[in-house]
Amino acid sequence: MASTRERFTKDGKRYFEIRVRRGRGSPALSENWYVPDGWSEKVIQRELTKVASEFERKVKAGEVVSRAEQKEIDALEAAEAAKLKTVKQYAEGVFMPTKETTMSENGISNYKMFLDKHILPHIGSVLLVDVTPAILTKRILDYQKEGYAHASAVKLYNILNGIFEMAFMDDSVPMNPMLKVKRPVQGKNEQAIDESEKALTVEQLNSLLEYMEHEPLKWRVFVSLAADTGMRRGELCGLYWSDIDKQSRAVTVKWNLQYSPDKGIYETSPKNGKARKVDIGQETLDLLNQLKKEQASTCLSKYVFTQNGSPEPMNPQSPTRYFSKLGDRCGIPNFHPHLLRHTSASVAITNGADVVSVSQRLGHSDTAVTLRMYAHANEESIRRAGQVVRDALKVNKG
Repeated sequence: MASTRERFTKDGKRYFEIRVRRGRGSPALSENWYVPDGWSEKVIQRELTKVASEFERKVKAGEVVSRAEQKEIDALEAAEAAKLKTVKQYAEGVFMPTKETTMSENGISNYKMFLDKHILPHIGSVLLVDVTPAILTKRILDYQKEGYAHASAVKLYNILNGIFEMAFMDDSVPMNPMLKVKRPVQGKNEQAIDESEKALTVEQLNSLLEYMEHEPLKWRVFVSLAADTGMRRGELCGLYWSDIDKQSRAVTVKWNLQYSPDKGIYETSPKNGKARKVDIGQETLDLLNQLKKEQASTCLSKYVFTQNGSPEPMNPQSPTRYFSKLGDRCGIPNFHPHLLRHTSASVAITNGADVVSVSQRLGHSDTAVTLRMYAHANEESIRRAGQVVRDALKVNKG
C-alpha cells in the first residue's frame, strides 16, 4: 500500500511524498504531489488518496520504474533498434557519413548516385539482418541485365560489399553476406577493351594535332598540353598562369578542379595529394603564350582555361563534352580527355622512357599502377629492345 509524507520546499510550498514498496530486492518508488493553493484540508486529503492510489496502480502494472531501471530499458531498446536498421537507414546514417570523411566530393557524389538510383529503391527497406547473398546476387544480375557496363557492375558490387563489410565490423550484422556473392563477370556480348586500344598511335596523335589547327585556340592548347604532359582533365582545368615556368619550360601541377552537383566547381589537390613538375615542349609553350594574349583581350584570370569571356575557370565537365563531339568530327570513337593521358604515357614507354619516370610524370602514387595500365606499351618497347640486339648481331656478323 502507498504511504504518504507531508513535506515543504525551501520557499514553503507544501507537497506530499508518495512511496510504494515493491518487495524485497526492489527499491521503493516515489513521486511528489504538490498541494494547489486555496484547497481545503478535506479536499486535499481526498485528492491525495486518489493520487496515491493511482500511483500505486502504475507501480504494480510496471508503468513506473526507477531511473536506473529506465536507463537499462533505454539501453536495451537502443541496442534492439540498432539491430533493426534497414539498409537505407544504415547506408545514409552510418556508411555514407563514414565514407565522407575520406572521399573526394566526386567520389561521394558517385556513391550517392549508386545508392539513390541502384541500391536503395530495390533493397533500402529491407532490414540489414534479413539481406541474404541471394538478394544481393539478384540485384547485381538485374543491374547487368539493364545493360550497364561491366565496370559499373563491379562498382555496384564494391559499394554493396563496403556497406555490409562495415555493418559486420560494427556488429550490425552477424556476417557479411557479400562474402558469398560472386564478383560480376563480363557478359558474353560485352567486348573487352584491350589496353592498347585506350591510347592513340603516334600517327593518330599527329593527325589529331593537325586537325586541331582549325579548332578554337583554347581547345587547341588544351589538347596539345594534355598530349604533351599526360595531365588529368581536372589538373588542366585547375592550371594557373603562375604555375607555368617559361624559363624552364615546365608546368607545376598543384590543383585539381572538380565538379559535383552539391558543391559546384571546387579546387582540390592532385589525385595523389602531391604537386609535381612536368616539362613541356616549345610548341606547347608558344600556344600557351598565344592563349594568354587572347584571354587578356577579354578578361583577366588566374586560370589558363576559363569560360568564354569570363575569368571563371572552365567547368571540368566541359572538356568531356567537347572531346565527344571532336571525336565524331575527326574519327576517334569514344574520345575523351583521359585518352590523351593514356596516349602520352604509352608513347613515352614505347619509345624508351623508363616506367619510374613516366609514373612520376603522370602523378601515380605507385609505379605498379603505371606498369599495370601500360603493360602493352612496355611489351612493345621490350620487343624493340630485342630487335636492337638482333640488328646489332647482324651488323657485327656482316
